[in-house]
Amino acid sequence: MNIHSVLKPAAAIAALLLLSTAQSAMITKAEYQASKARVSADYKTEKSACRSLSGNSQDVCIEEAKAKEKVAIAELEYSFTGKTEDRNKALVAKAESNYAVAKERCDDKAGNDKDVCVKEAKALEVRALSDAKMGKEIGEARKDASDDKRDADYKVALERCDSRAGDAKTNCVSAAKSRFGMPS
Repeated sequence: MNIHSVLKPAAAIAALLLLSTAQSAMITKAEYQASKARVSADYKTEKSACRSLSGNSQDVCIEEAKAKEKVAIAELEYSFTGKTEDRNKALVAKAESNYAVAKERCDDKAGNDKDVCVKEAKALEVRALSDAKMGKEIGEARKDASDDKRDADYKVALERCDSRAGDAKTNCVSAAKSRFGMPS
């Protein structure tokens, strides 16, 4: 592995961390199911293509097919739900899949070269998983901050309603609850 093979995955993960839930492209249930079937069919096709290979080349090919399927399913899930935790699951799936493929590629080496290759692959996985964890924590912090802001704005709106009386106050409180998504 060279520095470029290290930087490319790191750059890709950094770019994924910048995605927000609001930016995710939501898909319909029918699109989700059709895409899931396509991913499964692609996996079977790619795996059967590996049969023409032998030795570690075949093992690497199969591992790449598995990795591609695992990542595609995780990304599909995120596209369907748009949930931050599903985005993080996709990042984890990529990290784990990249590690599995890289580790399998290391089997072509021997001795210290193999040991170094495995350690480099593990280091990349640890970095990617750390980035995914950071993204999860950032996402949770954003949600907490958003909730805090909403709660503060709601309290201001309620305070403004206190200057009114009767139906005007009732209507004002109802409008504030509706505006800020509070239970009635």
